[in-house]
Amino acid sequence: MSTVIEPKAKRDGGVELAWTPRSVVPSGIAVAALISVVIGMLTLAIVNTCTAASPAFNTWVHSVGKLWMPGAEGIGPYSGKETLSAIGWLGSWMILHYTFRRRELNLSRWVIVFLVGVGLATTLIWPPVFEFLAHVAKG
Repeated sequence: MSTVIEPKAKRDGGVELAWTPRSVVPSGIAVAALISVVIGMLTLAIVNTCTAASPAFNTWVHSVGKLWMPGAEGIGPYSGKETLSAIGWLGSWMILHYTFRRRELNLSRWVIVFLVGVGLATTLIWPPVFEFLAHVAKG
């Protein structure tokens, strides 16, 4: 609970300042949202690398997208990559929200983790990087 100063109107038209208690939303809710985004992005990057390394996995990922996405034939395995990424994002958000919803966490530390994760995921989705990793994985 924190308090803030808020103006209150007086009957005579003046303004009086009064201390009003306010409830504070725990930072764990924001941390859950931030980290789930990183998990979704890393899921996309890892699945993308694995589809480049394995034709069988690429076929499976495409079949996942065809299960529910209209026009998945036209966009190929990208439909499955996005499906798995969305599952990773939403699933981790539900779990992390439930875990952190009442906790007060150091938000600045978690923002740094978020930014590093976004940088890592962006690097892993960059074609020279994921193609190299896929080539190494093929052997």
